[in-house]
Amino acid sequence: MTTLTVTARGQVTFRKDVLQHLGIQPGDKIELDLLPDGRGVLRAAQRTGTISGFVGLLAGRTQKIATLEELNAATAQGWAGEE
Repeated sequence: MTTLTVTARGQVTFRKDVLQHLGIQPGDKIELDLLPDGRGVLRAAQRTGTISGFVGLLAGRTQKIATLEELNAATAQGWAGEE
C-alpha cells in the first residue's frame, strides 16, 4: 500500500511508480470516482482525440492522394470493424 501526504493547500503528490502503474504521463488527466463508503477509485482518464491532433497524422507517409469517396469508404469500413 502507498501512503500519500496531503499538504496544507490540500494537494497530493503521487510517486512516479504509482503514476507508471496507472499509465499516467505528464499532462494526462486522472478520474476519481467517490464511493458512498468514503472510498475512492482512481484511474487514468480516457484520452480523447481531437481533430487538430488528427490533422496531419499521415503527412509525409504516402504519395497517394485519396478522393473523398475513398475516405468515406475507409471510414465506413473502420466503423464496421472491417479492415
